[in-house]
Amino acid sequence: MPLSTKIVKAIDDSVNAVAQLREHTQFIEDVAVLLADTFKNGGKIILAGNGGSLCDAAHFAEELTGYFRGPRQALPAIVLSEPGHLTCTANDSSFDEVFARGVEAFGKPNDLFIGLTTSGNSPNIIRAFEEAKKRGLKTVAFLGKGGGKLKGVADLELIINGFKTSDRIQESHMAAIHIILEGMEELMFSKELKVVPEKVRMGCVS
Repeated sequence: MPLSTKIVKAIDDSVNAVAQLREHTQFIEDVAVLLADTFKNGGKIILAGNGGSLCDAAHFAEELTGYFRGPRQALPAIVLSEPGHLTCTANDSSFDEVFARGVEAFGKPNDLFIGLTTSGNSPNIIRAFEEAKKRGLKTVAFLGKGGGKLKGVADLELIINGFKTSDRIQESHMAAIHIILEGMEELMFSKELKVVPEKVRMGCVS
């Protein structure tokens, strides 16, 4: 198959992955409401993932602590990615415990834990959900490939199916994250938001 044909197929696959979100509009709305309620009740967001999903979790967090579409108050979000914590916990206990330990350190009953795993089978994300449930946090899962062991575990879940590799699933997850953030800002700040002036625009608002 010529490379140009493969490129077109990859683009079509990416579009089809994101198009699955049409089947999950209730999930998107529910998570936007849950985010808004969490912040209004004085809670914070704790996020975790591995590899590309950790990058997506970090992206999610910075859109909250920094800026998304316009100026508004900073919102509390922690991504469990600090190297000292990860390597200490993995070395002294196991890699399976790195995120559960973070939830134990930071999680409170008014908080929300969001875990991203395209397989639904990452042991360290499974343990983090267990710890979050134990501590009374609300939970949201971004999953793929049928949901794996985490299917049905979280309070709210998104499962992107039909792809054997993680890249297309992660692209759909990120589209969902952006739309969720848009909905949350509409719920919380619709009267305040305006376009960020170019002279004060941050790197994350481009």
